Amino acid sequence: MKKISVYFRDSAVTVVLLLLAFAVSLLCQKLDVKEHTTTVFVFAVFLISLLTSGYVYGILAAFAGTLAANCAFTFPYFSLNFTPPVNLISTVVLIVISFLTSALTTKLKRHEAIKAESERESMRANLLRAVSHDLRTPLTTIYGSSTTLLENSGAMTEDQKNKIITGIKEDTEWLIRIVENLLSVTRIDSGQVQIIKTPTILDELIDSVILKFKKRYPAQKVDLELPDDVVMIPMDAILIEQVIVNILDNAVEHARGMTSLTLRVFTLGTTAIFEIADNGCGIDPKRIDSLFAGYYASEHELADIQKKNAGIGLSVCATIIKAHGGSIKAENVKTGGAVFRFALDTEKISNEAE
Repeated sequence: MKKISVYFRDSAVTVVLLLLAFAVSLLCQKLDVKEHTTTVFVFAVFLISLLTSGYVYGILAAFAGTLAANCAFTFPYFSLNFTPPVNLISTVVLIVISFLTSALTTKLKRHEAIKAESERESMRANLLRAVSHDLRTPLTTIYGSSTTLLENSGAMTEDQKNKIITGIKEDTEWLIRIVENLLSVTRIDSGQVQIIKTPTILDELIDSVILKFKKRYPAQKVDLELPDDVVMIPMDAILIEQVIVNILDNAVEHARGMTSLTLRVFTLGTTAIFEIADNGCGIDPKRIDSLFAGYYASEHELADIQKKNAGIGLSVCATIIKAHGGSIKAENVKTGGAVFRFALDTEKISNEAE
């Protein structure tokens, strides 16, 4: 299907540019500047070679341009005549330009494809390292806690048992979130899941986010700053909820010293800006540029099995927002703490429809 769409696109580009070149050449004839006719077709062939895939369209355009210039705009009209050297030279020039431009364009596209694949491989490697650590951390804790419970159950009080069982429950929930994130990022990145955007009311989205977040962190307060007007945003609501909850989770787990967590949403034109800000310890400046590429812990962090690192959560956020056609970034706040910000296009609400 993709090859067919590329074929139709390249064919349309070729036909449209040749027709435009023909129209401009007619105008040149009318304005009595016939000497520019060949230049017009040379430029058209150059653009076709630049904008289409491979060599075929550029070379076909070169022949078509030569025939058009020779037949329609060179005396005697409506007859092919390659006897004059200038006509033959024009033909050769058009073909050479199309070949060289197509070759350069193909080389650049191949280079970009290799670069993109290299970046994907780097992201996969980072993701694998993040998953390895994020899975090992709760699994190690669960194993240690369950072993302790089995071997020393008789010597433990009920409070001690409940504390261990609660820890196992929390680590199991953490594992479930890791798996959910991993499934989302891999399925979207592989193209197996198409984002289906449904108009979603902002207030309903935030209510659902806060409800889920409060189940995980009932003691953590989230200050809300939302627009007074009704804001409708086309999105996959479940995935965007996952993004916001991931960032809120990240703040609770990593913003040491945090006393304030704020979720703010505002609109700029047709764009909705989401901001999750905290007043914690901020982000290591060395990590900001690669924060969404799949962070993995350093060796001394791996030794601390109680530490839960950001892992794949932020990679998931970047993948989901990118799939929605939006943008996401993070930065430190001068007064302390960090802010995560992402943008999505909004949808106008018609008063008449109401």
